[in-house]
Amino acid sequence: MQPENHSCAYAAAFAPGLMDPAIAAPDDVVALSGKGVVKRYNVYRNNVTVSLIDALAAVYPAVQRITGVDFFRAMARFHIRATPPVSPLLFEYGHDLPAFIESYEYARQMPWLADTARIERAWLDAYHAADLPVLDTEALGRIEPTSLAEVRFVPHPAARVVRSPYPAVSIFAMHRTDGPVSPLRSSEPEDALVTRPEHDVTVSRLPAGGATFLSALLENASLGEAVAVAFQVTPSFDLQANLAGMISAGVFTAVQYGE
Repeated sequence: MQPENHSCAYAAAFAPGLMDPAIAAPDDVVALSGKGVVKRYNVYRNNVTVSLIDALAAVYPAVQRITGVDFFRAMARFHIRATPPVSPLLFEYGHDLPAFIESYEYARQMPWLADTARIERAWLDAYHAADLPVLDTEALGRIEPTSLAEVRFVPHPAARVVRSPYPAVSIFAMHRTDGPVSPLRSSEPEDALVTRPEHDVTVSRLPAGGATFLSALLENASLGEAVAVAFQVTPSFDLQANLAGMISAGVFTAVQYGE
């Protein structure tokens, strides 16, 4: 067997047990004389799990603050066993945690927790997104009125929309700092806009109809098409305020004319 093939075969046998304690140490794992193979493999397995839990805690600090450290680490351990990493970059791990939270039995009394996690994940993805200049606030004034309905906007790589039937933006904001947490008195749905116009990621609450409007634009709808669907869903939709706010927040990088 070629050395590289042997290494791949060994890794394939060694790795599965790191995520599943029910899997015994591989037969061909050896240890120095006098050292217990099973014990040393279990120590390595535990170190891998702890490292992944720590990585999730770094990605989801607000979720951990909401649940408490013990609850979060127990939940993260179950998630790791169900969803092992597929990338060597730890910051990329944990995209599936919000969906896992939705199905996690012990989080059912916190139905807004998964959406809070989605905002946190969007925050990190926006932070690592590519750097591009944002569309300036005078861009709309340079568009010919007769072409306005047909233009399309090129989204900034950092722009994210997270929709929620819960006040997830407020919950996220309250728990991303170390200060005291005030009682949340609102139960209104809140849709999050996550952007990074310069170096800092910002999370803001979209106004009524804003998520419908912006989601359409991010999916390459023309301005006229996005406006139509926004008014259909939200008759009180304020086009001027929404569009100006999105451009100011750095959601777009350019304007395209035609198809």
